[in-house]
Amino acid sequence: MTRSIDYGNLMHRAMRGLIQEVLQDVSDHGLPGNHHFFITFDTTHPDAKLADWLRERYPEDMTVVMQHWYDGLEVTDEGFSVTLNFGDSPEPLYIPYDAIKTFVDPSVEFGLRFETQQSDDDEDEEELDIVETEEDDQKDADVVSLDSFRK
Repeated sequence: MTRSIDYGNLMHRAMRGLIQEVLQDVSDHGLPGNHHFFITFDTTHPDAKLADWLRERYPEDMTVVMQHWYDGLEVTDEGFSVTLNFGDSPEPLYIPYDAIKTFVDPSVEFGLRFETQQSDDDEDEEELDIVETEEDDQKDADVVSLDSFRK
């Protein structure tokens, strides 16, 4: 068996570490300037914690916004917890990094998209796209796919 470097998974772990570092900074110092986050996550992930009514309303995935009001942001090596307001109803959430599908900060046109794909041998394979967003603009985003780095 030939050993090879799995750049796709290395990049995947590095980008999840980037999200952790950004959230830890926000936990320590608050959101700077106009920064805010749109975070889409898999509500079916076994470690995701959210209210039953939210899980029923969003049976596959959900996008949350961290901008004007959030509370109790706690960041760990596996994920983060935060309380967000849903129609004047504060709800605690726990989102594992592995459940994140997209992480976008439109204030600086930055985004990440994680996708799970089935490979030929039926093992889940992660794909990471780096997305530059265009806020309030209909221009298509520039996407860099890690598939070009895979064998």
